[in-house]
Amino acid sequence: MRLAEYTDYTLRVLMYCAARPQQLVTIGELAERHGVSKNHLMKIVNALARQGVLETTRGRGGGLRLLADPATLRVGDVVRAAETDFRLVECFDAEVNECLLSPACRLKHLFDSALRAFLKELDGATLADLAAPAAALPKPGAPRPSQPPQPPQPITLRRRKPPQA
Repeated sequence: MRLAEYTDYTLRVLMYCAARPQQLVTIGELAERHGVSKNHLMKIVNALARQGVLETTRGRGGGLRLLADPATLRVGDVVRAAETDFRLVECFDAEVNECLLSPACRLKHLFDSALRAFLKELDGATLADLAAPAAALPKPGAPRPSQPPQPPQPITLRRRKPPQA
């Protein structure tokens, strides 16, 4: 499963604002920090403002700030609100499902359980859990820290080669 960039940037906007509770943040600042277009961020910010999560102030000296207490904003709720499609496989949507295995297939139930577990895990974290204090964040243009080592992958599945004729 892969979250949409919209969801990724929604979480980034919220985390950035949560790390600066006493400060108005501008779209330009967010765009520069995350390397995202201002237009894309405007869509995200407008949606969050309509939901009552952000307060926006227009004009010179304006910006945006988090309205909600970060400790009350569950990450799972943010992801549910931002994502448009949780169909992991075709059979999650009865209107388009044409899979012949559906009546007896156990895979759908496995994926459904996995999705519920994923969202339950996200529900266990709040925006406050994720928001680092502004002083702990790197400055724009600063070199990025090296990526932490990735855990070993126990199994790697590879696409089968088609049989040769």
